[in-house]
Amino acid sequence: MPNYILAYHGGKKPESPEAGQKFMARWREWSDGLGDASIEKGKPAGMSKTVSADGVADNGGSNPLSGYSIVRADNIDGAVKLAQGCPHLDHGTIEVAELMDMEM
Repeated sequence: MPNYILAYHGGKKPESPEAGQKFMARWREWSDGLGDASIEKGKPAGMSKTVSADGVADNGGSNPLSGYSIVRADNIDGAVKLAQGCPHLDHGTIEVAELMDMEM
């Protein structure tokens, strides 16, 4: 069964510590509910820079990465279904892509 990365984009800093705790409780409930499909719960990402052939953008681009998780699913549609329950969707988007094995 393949692994998929759930790349979280967008979002904002919680308006208060209480709002942050409430969001994290919802996120943990969703993440724990993935059961064996959860390969790596992931981590949030800090401020990013976008590197291109034209140079470096300090603002993370138009849709900055805000974190990731790795899940296992039968196919990309199954991974998308897992992502659809994530509370991150309240304030951002999730990009889903299969992690490919590379033979060297």
